[in-house]
Amino acid sequence: MIILGIETSCDETSAALVENGRVILSDQIHTQEIHQKFGGVVPEVASRNHVVKIFEVLDAVRKEAGMPLEKADAIAVTQGPGLVGALLIGLNTAKGLSYAWKKPLIPVHHVEAHLYANMLHYGDLPYPFLGMIISGGHTHLVFVSGPREYEVVGRTRDDAVGEAFDKVAKMLGLGYPGGPVVDRLAVEGNEEAFAFPVPVPRDNPMDFSFSGLKTAVRNVISENEQAKKEDICASFQKAAVRALTQRVELFYKKQGAWPLAIAGGVAANSAVRAAFTELSRSHGVPFFVPPLRLCTDNAAMVAALGYDLFREGAFLDYNKALSLNAFSSLSFA
Repeated sequence: MIILGIETSCDETSAALVENGRVILSDQIHTQEIHQKFGGVVPEVASRNHVVKIFEVLDAVRKEAGMPLEKADAIAVTQGPGLVGALLIGLNTAKGLSYAWKKPLIPVHHVEAHLYANMLHYGDLPYPFLGMIISGGHTHLVFVSGPREYEVVGRTRDDAVGEAFDKVAKMLGLGYPGGPVVDRLAVEGNEEAFAFPVPVPRDNPMDFSFSGLKTAVRNVISENEQAKKEDICASFQKAAVRALTQRVELFYKKQGAWPLAIAGGVAANSAVRAAFTELSRSHGVPFFVPPLRLCTDNAAMVAALGYDLFREGAFLDYNKALSLNAFSSLSFA
């Protein structure tokens, strides 16, 4: 079975063809570089650029896969969460194609789809496992007891970890997106230069909070004009990574050690990958992390999840799909 996936939740316009939920026939991603001059994603600009690029990306998928897109058995599309205007471009495109081609339409949850990036690379993961989705918009710690069986263990109370990276980069005048440049400069800095806090919500220590960490970095920047950017990046990154590994350590202490899978844009960070590699090694559990290309928002993960949803019967007939709407916020598990 071949699923056509469409993803437009933020500033990546992506489409993919995936066979049997695990084999990528084609995966095309267009990243909107125009947002660099604004220092962050401008929702209206993102939506307009999706309009311009969506059919160009779909055509690139057709050419790479060497097959007409209408030969796909079903269409999977991100319904949320995300920027609602951006989501609507992908959703309405998918609804139109579904109706024109008389194909089933599968609405997909963006956060859940990130976990499927690992399955595209490794195949089925061993259940149960602990999953962490870390990106510009999301920070979730999820216990996965079986196929599509989730318990959210912790989530961010305020900012996502990826947003914290971007905001720190903006404070330092490093441009957007901030994650890669912070990662690069941190290698050259002293991570012990500043003792940044790792906030822990009192009522649920499994939850995350990054607003206080951002404020602490802002204070250092304003009070230490001579501070090296490399040292600030290294010290901030150390605290941010510790906030992530700390929750996994706490879960393992209470619930026992399980295989670990991370996903999302921040999973591309070199310090994150190194820290979780060492953590899983020390606990003697398998560790799964997608290749860099599948860490970012992509339609292949949407199609992979869509395959499992289709097999469960979680799809709409083409003549009933036109009423489907997008949601900027969408509950997970």
